[in-house]
Amino acid sequence: MRKLILYSAASIDGYIAGPNNEIDWLFEGGTYGYNAFYETIDTTISGYNTYKLALSFGSFPYPDKTNFVFSQHHQHLENTPVNFISTDPASFVREIKAKPGKDIWIVGGGQINMLMLNARLIDEMIISLHPVILGKGIPLFPGSSERSNFILADTKSYPDGLIQITYRYRKQAI
Repeated sequence: MRKLILYSAASIDGYIAGPNNEIDWLFEGGTYGYNAFYETIDTTISGYNTYKLALSFGSFPYPDKTNFVFSQHHQHLENTPVNFISTDPASFVREIKAKPGKDIWIVGGGQINMLMLNARLIDEMIISLHPVILGKGIPLFPGSSERSNFILADTKSYPDGLIQITYRYRKQAI
C-alpha cells in the first residue's frame, strides 16, 4: 500500500505560514532532501488555499505528478494539471492509497493536514523546522486533533540551523 507523507516546513512554534499566508521566512539556500523526496511520490494532495499559493510562484510546481485539490469552489485555472475533489477527503485518500503507485504527498495546508491526521491516514511526517518564531499564522495542525503517536525515524541538521525530523505513525494495540 502507498504511504501518505506529510512533507512540510514549519517554524519552531509550529506555523506553516504567516497570518497572511506569507512564507518569506522559508530558507531558499538548499534543497534539504526535497529532490530525493520528490522522486518517491507520484501524487500530491492539497487544499484550495495551498493550490492558490502554489500558483503564485509562476507555473504550477508539480506538473509531472497527479494532483488533487480538495475544494468546494472548483475554480480551476487554465493549464494546471489538477483534479478538483469535492467529496470527503479522508474517503478519497483511502481509495487512492489502496491503488498501485508511488507514495502520496500532503502538500498542505493546515486543514488538510488535520483531516488526514484525525483520520489516521498519515503514515509518515517529514517536518523541516526553520529556526524562526512567527508568533502567529497558520498552524501545522489547526484546531483540535485527536491524540496520535509517532516514532522518531530520522533527524538531519543543516549548518544554517534547519532541522529535519522524520516521524512514522505508530499504530496502537487494541
